[in-house]
Amino acid sequence: MESIKDLEGKILTEIITSEDNIIFVCDDKSRYQMCHIQKCCELVVVEDICGDLQDLIGVPILEAREDTSKENPEGIRKEDQNSFTWTFYNLRTIKGSVTIRWYGDSNGYYSESVNFERVDRRGR
Repeated sequence: MESIKDLEGKILTEIITSEDNIIFVCDDKSRYQMCHIQKCCELVVVEDICGDLQDLIGVPILEAREDTSKENPEGIRKEDQNSFTWTFYNLRTIKGSVTIRWYGDSNGYYSESVNFERVDRRGR
């Protein structure tokens, strides 16, 4: 199973973003996807990107880390929260750092997590 740590040492050539999907394209032709596979009664989206994604392009990724929290970040309160998870992906290069903040909300019975997977393999 892949993890964000797999990006350490890789050189990104492109990052493709949407509200619920981020694809990292590497110079070795590998591709990784950060997403959530919707089941039913949950919502998992990219809430914020802090930093410039261009700082991750063209130089090795020095650090790639995932942190999760069941508490709201300071100053943020969502309406009608039942069960929720914040997932923070921290990426660092010599050019700068980027934090990708995902927010997952559910009724407590469904996953609020983010999937990180390699998507360049045959059959995917």
